[in-house]
Amino acid sequence: MDNNLRHTGNNQKSGKNESLAHLEQRDTRMWDVTGAMVFEESQSGKILKEDDALLAAALQEAGKILASGGTVAFPTETVYGLGADARNTEAVEAVFAAKGRPSDNPLIVHIASMSQLDGLVTRVNETERRLMEAFWPGPLTVVLPVAPGAVSPRVTAGLSTVGVRMPAHDIALRLIAAADCPVAAPSANRSGRPSPTLASHVGEDLAGRIDGIVDGGPTGVGVESTVVEVGADGTVTVLRPGGITVRQLARVATAGVRLDAALLEAGGVDIPAPRAPGMKYTHYAPRGAMRIVAGAAPERVAARIQAELDAAAERGETTGVLAFDEHLPRYRADYVESLGSIAALETAAHRLYAALRRFDDRGVTCILAESCPQDGLGSAVMNRLLKAAGHNVIHV
Repeated sequence: MDNNLRHTGNNQKSGKNESLAHLEQRDTRMWDVTGAMVFEESQSGKILKEDDALLAAALQEAGKILASGGTVAFPTETVYGLGADARNTEAVEAVFAAKGRPSDNPLIVHIASMSQLDGLVTRVNETERRLMEAFWPGPLTVVLPVAPGAVSPRVTAGLSTVGVRMPAHDIALRLIAAADCPVAAPSANRSGRPSPTLASHVGEDLAGRIDGIVDGGPTGVGVESTVVEVGADGTVTVLRPGGITVRQLARVATAGVRLDAALLEAGGVDIPAPRAPGMKYTHYAPRGAMRIVAGAAPERVAARIQAELDAAAERGETTGVLAFDEHLPRYRADYVESLGSIAALETAAHRLYAALRRFDDRGVTCILAESCPQDGLGSAVMNRLLKAAGHNVIHV
C-alpha cells in the first residue's frame, strides 16, 4: 500500500541552519511494505526471509526517485535514514534543507556492495578491510579518504574524507541497489530532534519536506552506527559510539582502539570541523528541558531525581523520568518511561528515541534521566543521553 502525506505545519523545534535552501512543499509518498516481510533476527540485524512482488515494486519505485534526484526515507538496522544520491549536490542540499541540518555536519554514505567502494574512496588499508569483513553489513561507519569528485562536496562538508557503511537491513540494501548509486543518508528527523525508529516518527518531522518514506516497521539497534577512523599505524579511533562496541572493535583492531578526545568534552561545540556526524551541536533532543543524574549509589540518584521532579511539579511543569526497570518503583512523575533492565543496555538503546518522542507527544517540560554504565553499548546510550540533555548532568 502507498499513499501521500502532506506537511501539517506543526511547529517542530528548528535546526541550526534553516536557510540552507528554499524548502518547497512536497507530496510525500508512503510505501508500507511491512505486510510483505517476514524477518528473522540475527547477530548482525534483521534478515529478510521472504519476499513478494509488492516489496520489489515499492523498492524499484523508491529507487527511481533516488536516482532522479529525490529524497526518500528508509529503515536500516539502526534508525530510519533520509537518503539522496551522494553524487548529486542538489539532492544532497534537499536533505540538508528538509532536516534544517548545519552545513558543516558531514553525511554518511551508504552502499549495498563492496564494489561500490571502487571510485568512491582512494584506498582501503588492511585494518579497515578487516573491520569491513567483520562488521559489514552492520552498524559500523568507516571514515576513508574520498576520491576526488566521487561525491558532492556537501556530503563531506569540505573534508578530504567520507564516512561509508553498509547497512544490515535488506530493505536498505535493496533500495540502494535499485537506485544504483551511493546514498548519502543522515537520520530521517529534523536536526536536533530524537532520531526516528518508526516510519511514523519520520512522518511527524518530514512529511511535506521529502519525496517518500519506505515503512519497513521498527528498526533494530535503535541508536546510530559507530563511526571510526583508522590511523596509519592501524589504531582505530572511535569518533561516535554506536551499535558496534569498543570491545568488538578491539577483537579486530590489533593495534588498539581509542576514543576521540571530542567524546570526552562536554558538548563538543568548539570543534571547528566535525569529522563525523554527532560530534558537534545538541542532538537527539526532546522539546522539554532534560537533565541526567549520575552517581555511584542508586539510592542517592533516585532521591535527587525525585527531588527535582517534585520541585518541577510545584512549578506547574509536566514531568517525566527515564529510568531502568530496577529503579522504576522509586519515582513519582506524570510520565515514567522504562529503558529496560540496566543489565541489558541493548534494550535502552532500542527504546531511548521513542521514549523521548513520547515525552514530546505528552507535552513533558521537565525530564530527568538516570545515567548508565558506559561499558559496551552503554557508551552509545550515554552519548545519546548527554547530547539530548545538552551535557546537563547533576552529579551526586
